[in-house]
Amino acid sequence: MKPESIQKYRPFPAVELPDRTWPDRTITQAPIWASVDLRDGNQALPVPMSVEEKLRLFDELVRIGFKEIEVGFPSAADTEFNFLRALVEQDRIPADVTIQVLVQAREQLIRRTFESLQGVKKAIVHLYNSTSPLQRRVTFGDASKEKIRDIAIEGAKLIKELVPTLPGTEITLQYSPESFSDTELDYAVEVCNAVSAVWEPDKDRKIILNLPATVEWSTPNVHADQIEWFCRHVDNREHSIISLHTHNDRGTGIAATELGLLAGADRVEGTLFGNGERTGNLDLVIVALNMNSHGIDTGLDFSDLSSTRQIYEEVTRLTVPERQPYAGELVFTAFSGSHQDAIKKGFDRRSKDVDEFGTDFPWGVPYLTIDPQDIGRSYEAIIRINSQSGKGGVAYILDREHGFDLPKTMHPQVGKFVYDRADKEGRELSNEEIGDIFSEQFVNIDSPLSLTSFELDHTTMSRGEVICHATVEIDGETVAGTGKGNGPINSFVHFLEEAGHKDFNVTDYRSQALRGGSDADSAAYVQIQHAPSGKLLWGCGIDPSIEMAGLKALICAWNLLRRDEA
Repeated sequence: MKPESIQKYRPFPAVELPDRTWPDRTITQAPIWASVDLRDGNQALPVPMSVEEKLRLFDELVRIGFKEIEVGFPSAADTEFNFLRALVEQDRIPADVTIQVLVQAREQLIRRTFESLQGVKKAIVHLYNSTSPLQRRVTFGDASKEKIRDIAIEGAKLIKELVPTLPGTEITLQYSPESFSDTELDYAVEVCNAVSAVWEPDKDRKIILNLPATVEWSTPNVHADQIEWFCRHVDNREHSIISLHTHNDRGTGIAATELGLLAGADRVEGTLFGNGERTGNLDLVIVALNMNSHGIDTGLDFSDLSSTRQIYEEVTRLTVPERQPYAGELVFTAFSGSHQDAIKKGFDRRSKDVDEFGTDFPWGVPYLTIDPQDIGRSYEAIIRINSQSGKGGVAYILDREHGFDLPKTMHPQVGKFVYDRADKEGRELSNEEIGDIFSEQFVNIDSPLSLTSFELDHTTMSRGEVICHATVEIDGETVAGTGKGNGPINSFVHFLEEAGHKDFNVTDYRSQALRGGSDADSAAYVQIQHAPSGKLLWGCGIDPSIEMAGLKALICAWNLLRRDEA
């Protein structure tokens, strides 16, 4: 902002709470979860969901494990009323799920709400009215504190009168001083105490006092102070469930909720992926998975998060951002070469630890706070290759996606070639493209040197030596001869030496069964060092015979040396 614009803003006042205790607490258990995804006000959708779409999302919320689900504002719109009736008439509400209905403190709306609840087994009736000084002054035309408190009391009285009209329904009562986040704390307590006095909660009939950060005005620590102060001063605390409903105007709704739980709250309202008006509601997925990442069982099942995201996007017509924690397309993706290398090393070490200590060995992979597999994400999306990528990322893709376990010292040679290609293309390379590049440029390369025939003579073995009879073509010229050595590769090296084409030494050899390919395929890797320059180059050979795979790897490395010289 420009300096002159800043003059109209004021800092949010702090809470006088010198003996606050929440900073020394730790979250050790999950709160009561309440989804408010299905209320139009929280959805804030350009195209509202139909009844059929709401039913689909309701079923998904049940599958995830939510036991309290706000199904709407049935007195506000026919769609929401009809949706609730469809849930009842289609017997869609499980016995252990409590539905929640929202209603303003207005007589005709309250009566209509109770009409909608006919036949419901378990329900939360959620009463609210605005209490903040800004709302009292602007929305209600300088209404007094007494008038606003009386609105809440009259609404609470009517609800209490109507509860007996639903004898087959187990009803829990909930009250929200809307705009709690900027309501004077002593006044918020006064209004909540007045409602509580009407409803008369006890240990068997607790009430829910929901404290909405309807607008996020302050830093999360101030929100936590507000919650702790309220919990200390409200009447009937032992008979009250303190609930949070944060918004994200300052981008800190999740932090405010987590600190609010430390401050004494028992319950959390929010939505999948933080959908909601303005900047959104609390993202329940993030809060729950944050707890999971610290070993806390939340009772919510996000093990197939991609499926949940798909349903959400289809019924809401919204898109989960690519960088959304846990659910975003790119959150388990590393482009940086150093990150990719660390991730690969982390997974390799993780495999060894699990083999030794079991699957409950503590998770620890650099840059990944959780195992993506635990939420149904695929490892194939973790590392993606572009011009900023490094050797470790390329090696990871070739290993996990194509079955090539490259020797460590081969990583730079292959990695540089691949990300130079990505730089030239000016785009990200797919896993398939990376596999194709490796196969085309580093596997079984047979030009300018190609093998026409090769046979080992074991009858002349002496002191572990064998003789090879080989025919090759080099730059179109046929060369035939023999070589003697302690194995196929060594004997072929001596064949090339006799033919006058050896200016290198073999410095390393590795082999493996090729994972993901034919069961009969073997892969071999041979490193040679160019004698004049000292340059080291690897080649890869694939063949059903491990001996021939090694020979092809040697020829490949020789050809790559010639390519490098060209």
